[in-house]
Amino acid sequence: MQGLHLTADLQGCRCASAWLLDATALGRACTDAVRAAGLQAVGQLFHEFPATAHGPGGVTATVLLAESHLCVHTWPEQRAVTLDVYVCNFGADHSAKAHALMDALLALFQPTAVDRHALQRGVVSGVAA
Repeated sequence: MQGLHLTADLQGCRCASAWLLDATALGRACTDAVRAAGLQAVGQLFHEFPATAHGPGGVTATVLLAESHLCVHTWPEQRAVTLDVYVCNFGADHSAKAHALMDALLALFQPTAVDRHALQRGVVSGVAA
């Protein structure tokens, strides 16, 4: 097993509110971005949370990939988003595709601040497992 796990915490998202509130719209954007990055969606679940006393409900969008997964969680009351892209590199290196997917989502949400991390998974003492 070996793969690349990318995460990003987005603040101050200047995107259209639909990307933060509408599960159908966000889901379509996610599947379009997956396809454009050259990855293969094999399943999906998009869920809108109800509004609470704290503000409008956010969205969780999950796309199961043949290569692993994409997860997006929105907090519209904070104009914040968390992104999670993981690709297994079994049989081929999908790292460039993972970066392309992450970059497309960052462009969609237009954050004013981003905290990004990349973790090489399945590496033991500097050697791929």
